[in-house]
Amino acid sequence: MSHLEFPPVTPDSAVSLREVTRENLKAVLQLKVAPSQEHLVADNATSIAQAHFYPEIAWFRAIYADETPVGFMLLSDNPSKPRYYLWRLMLDARYQKFGFGKKAMELLFEYVRSRPNATELYVSCVPGEGSPQGFYEKLGFVATGEMEDDEIALRREF
Repeated sequence: MSHLEFPPVTPDSAVSLREVTRENLKAVLQLKVAPSQEHLVADNATSIAQAHFYPEIAWFRAIYADETPVGFMLLSDNPSKPRYYLWRLMLDARYQKFGFGKKAMELLFEYVRSRPNATELYVSCVPGEGSPQGFYEKLGFVATGEMEDDEIALRREF
């Protein structure tokens, strides 16, 4: 399957979070991390399928840079609990190192802060080489000392 063509993006491109729709699904499914990162995050088809089995809590969005889809995120959005959980974050290998992940996370923080009872956001990540743990720590997440399915758990309070 070949990648769809989109306008070029730059580090100054405006980042937005958009619903995954029938119109952009193919482009979102074509987003891929680098082969060396494949063990760190599930592909978007798996993430979207999982989200559809948890419609009461799954909030997922395509990450766009201007009009180009560059990534995907999935949040466990359960207003009955103060703990929100970033279930999935991925940026296509072609669009890493542009600052889009940080900008998308800032938009996610705004969204979570607007939700009922939100006091903290959790994430977990695979430890070791290539791990996004340092990325999350730069955004204010702190390791909790707990492990979730062989992944390091991190928390950011609001």
